[in-house]
Amino acid sequence: MLATMATGLLASPAAAATGSTQGKTTSSTYTKPKAKPAVFAGTPKVSFSAGRGECPVRVTFSSKIKVKAVKGKTTVAYRWLRGDGSKSKIKTFTVGKGVKHVTVKESAVFKKDLKGWQALQVLTPRKATSGKAYFKVSCDDWDGGWDGGHGHHWYADADAWVDEGNCKAVLIGRISVSSPRWVHYRWVVNGRVIASDSVKVYDSRRVTHVIRTDKSLHGWAQLQLVGPRHGDSNRVGFKIWCKDWSPKATASVSAPGAYDGSCPVDRTFLGEIRVSYGHRGHVKYRWIRNGVPGAWETVYVSGTRTVSDTWRASESGTATRAIELYHGSTTGTVTGKVTCTAPVNVTLSNVTAVHTAAGCPKGALNLSGTITATGATTVSYVWTVNGNEVKKGQITFGAGGGSEQVPFSAESNGLKNGTATLTVGGKSQSANYDAVCVSAQGDNEAGA
Repeated sequence: MLATMATGLLASPAAAATGSTQGKTTSSTYTKPKAKPAVFAGTPKVSFSAGRGECPVRVTFSSKIKVKAVKGKTTVAYRWLRGDGSKSKIKTFTVGKGVKHVTVKESAVFKKDLKGWQALQVLTPRKATSGKAYFKVSCDDWDGGWDGGHGHHWYADADAWVDEGNCKAVLIGRISVSSPRWVHYRWVVNGRVIASDSVKVYDSRRVTHVIRTDKSLHGWAQLQLVGPRHGDSNRVGFKIWCKDWSPKATASVSAPGAYDGSCPVDRTFLGEIRVSYGHRGHVKYRWIRNGVPGAWETVYVSGTRTVSDTWRASESGTATRAIELYHGSTTGTVTGKVTCTAPVNVTLSNVTAVHTAAGCPKGALNLSGTITATGATTVSYVWTVNGNEVKKGQITFGAGGGSEQVPFSAESNGLKNGTATLTVGGKSQSANYDAVCVSAQGDNEAGA
C-alpha cells in the first residue's frame, strides 16, 4: 500500500528564497537548521458493521499516524479525503516529544450500492498523504420474504462434519440457500466462536476451517448462520490427538582458561547440548560469536552431545561465545581471554667435557653446560654420552628469564675418548673428550 513519509530535509520556500539590495553590503552567519518533525500517514483500513449484502451498513476507516516530534508539544492537524472529491473537517491532537503512534477513525453509513475510496491527509506539522483505501458496498434489496408472488420463500441450512488428523482437525460445512444470497456464518467450538466470514451462496457451498493445536483436544463443533437469517448445523464431535516427537533441548557453554604466551594460538570453547529423558533426535543450533550469530548447524543428540568452536587469537584480546537453539533459548555468554607475549628464546652455551684419570683404567667425566632463556618458560634438557642418555631434567625460568648451569659427573672408562651432547628443545651442543689412560701397566708405573 502507498504511504508518504515527510522528513525535515527540504528548506521551506521562505527559507529558500534569498533577496539582495543593490549597493548594500550584507553579511550573514550560518545557523544550523533546526530539526523538524517527521510524519507518516498509514493507508486506512476498512471495516463493515454488518455482513455482506446487508444495508444500511456502517463503514469505518481507520489509519495510523506516526509522528516523530522534536520539541515538547507538537500539534497534529489532519483531515479525510474522499473519492467523490469532498473532504472532512480538519481535526487536531497534541503529542509530546519522541516517536508517537496515534490511530484516527471516521465512520459513514451507506444505504445503497456504492464504491469509492478514502485517504488520510496530515496537514501539520508536515504535510503527508496516505495511500487510498478502496471499498465497495453491495446491498441486496430483497427483504427475504416472498419473491414477487412466485411462492418460494428463501431458506438457509447448514451441515457439518470433521476430518481429524495429527494435531489438527478440518471442520467442513455446507451452506444451502433457495436463491443466491450473501450469507454470514461462524464456526463455534465448545461454545466459543473461533472464526467467522461471509460468502456468496448460489445454491449450496462448502466452507471449511482448520483447527491447529499443540496439544490434544476434544469436544464439539457447529456451523452457525448469523445473517441475514439465523440457523445452526448439527453438532459434530471431534478428538485431536497430538504427540510431540521433537526433543526438549537445553544447552550450556564454557570458555577456555585465560592464556598468557606466544601467539597466534587456538583457544576452544565447549558447548553441551542435552535432550530430556526419553527423547532423542536432531537438534538445530548455532554459535553466537562476539554477538554475531553464525550459520545454523544440526547434530544428533541422544542424552548429551558436546560441540566445540575454536577461536584463533593472533593478538591480545577477548572473545565471547553463546549457543542459540532453533526455536528455543539462548545460553548465557562466556568470555575467553588471551594475552600475547614475545616468544621466549632459549640458547645453549659453554658446553664442556673434562675427562680425568681416577685410578686407571678408571676415569672421571665431568660435563657442564649453560642454558639461557629470555623470558618465562620451562625447558627440558637431556645429556647424552656417545649417544646414550645419561641424565635428563627440567628448568623453570621466571618472567625475566636468566641462565642456569646443568652439570653432570660420572665414572668413565679412562682408556676411551668420546662425545658429550646437551640437548634442549631441538637445539644441541657437543663437546669431545680424550682418553686419559694409555694402559693399565703404564698407569701403575706412573703411579709408582
